[in-house]
Amino acid sequence: MWLLDRLLRRAITRGALEIQDHAGHVHRYGDPAATAVKLRLTDAATERKIATNPTLGAGEAFMDGRLIVESGDVMDLLDVVGRNLRWDRGNALRVSLWNQQRIAAKWDEWNARARSKRNVAHHYDLSDKLYDLFLDEERQYSCGYFRDGNVGPDSDLDRAQRDKLDHIVAKLRLNPGMKVLDIGCGWGGMARHIHKLSGAEVLGVTLSEEQLKYARAKAKELGIDGKVRYELMDYRDVEGPFDRIVSVGMFEHVGRPNYFAYFDKVASLLAPDGVALVHSIGRAGGKGATDPWTAKYIFPGGYTPALSEMMPHVERAYLWVADIEVWRLHYAYTLEHWLKRCRARKAEIVALYDERFFRMWEFYLGGAILAFRHDDHVVYQLQLTRQRDAVPLTRDYLYKG
Repeated sequence: MWLLDRLLRRAITRGALEIQDHAGHVHRYGDPAATAVKLRLTDAATERKIATNPTLGAGEAFMDGRLIVESGDVMDLLDVVGRNLRWDRGNALRVSLWNQQRIAAKWDEWNARARSKRNVAHHYDLSDKLYDLFLDEERQYSCGYFRDGNVGPDSDLDRAQRDKLDHIVAKLRLNPGMKVLDIGCGWGGMARHIHKLSGAEVLGVTLSEEQLKYARAKAKELGIDGKVRYELMDYRDVEGPFDRIVSVGMFEHVGRPNYFAYFDKVASLLAPDGVALVHSIGRAGGKGATDPWTAKYIFPGGYTPALSEMMPHVERAYLWVADIEVWRLHYAYTLEHWLKRCRARKAEIVALYDERFFRMWEFYLGGAILAFRHDDHVVYQLQLTRQRDAVPLTRDYLYKG
């Protein structure tokens, strides 16, 4: 316990944490006047693992029931940790912990074709029933757009996801007869929405066999399978041209070694007067690393980029950046809805998998909330063109009508 004790004495200065170790001794950290989140650790090995690899050690211990939250819940624990490791000037401990993770993360981001498909299947080929329990009606597994009047505990997730789709459609400047490519189309909701609002023909590509089955079945059910097509295909194998390209929540899976290949492919597929919209989680704080627990259990090969890591490759691809929009707390609101829905349907999730899976999912969603609440995570929307005048010169068109 001495190694973990040493780490926590440095780390916890805001709020309070109280830990009962495997021998029954109680250790308190942080503000003496604050109400402590109380934990119990069941064995000495768990204490060592958390001390030497905090995210992976704590995540696995929580999943296995070796880290037990005795007062409060896992969100209270993550909140205390998040507040103390928040992205801010002068937080030297945060910097030192992330530097360790950057070194370990380099290999995991190399997404060759075969590995990309395997990585996608790891997360997106889970049971359809799971995603139905917590996603919105269109199965949008990406950040909602919470407009004024739809923020707070009574906000409407389904409305926020529809508003996200509408906002993206407005940026694409669609017309009937256009050909649109959706890279990483998920369960197909973006493609269906584009066709519904504009009449454009859409090709959606995915590496998830389960998502493909759902998307094709839904298009057939709606009678639009002739206009909205879905293919199991790597984006690198698509042939164009397309008038419009959209990619929502896929760039996080590209991997840094492939950034130029991605933007160069977008540029080569885009018609001369075309418009592309790339929506991705990103970092406000510069180059980072995917934490080892998330890389192992949730998104192998995933990485959320800083804008400074994306832009050199956009420039090399000779793409104009027509607009950049930064969404700050929208994903925190979205994730809070997902966590609330998962907790309300816990018995069904446990029946699908087991208690350990539920604790893994809870830790994943809770940690992601804190990444947007306390760490440097945001969402970037990049509007890209091949011609400087392909879209209006001001953003006024987005807010008319």
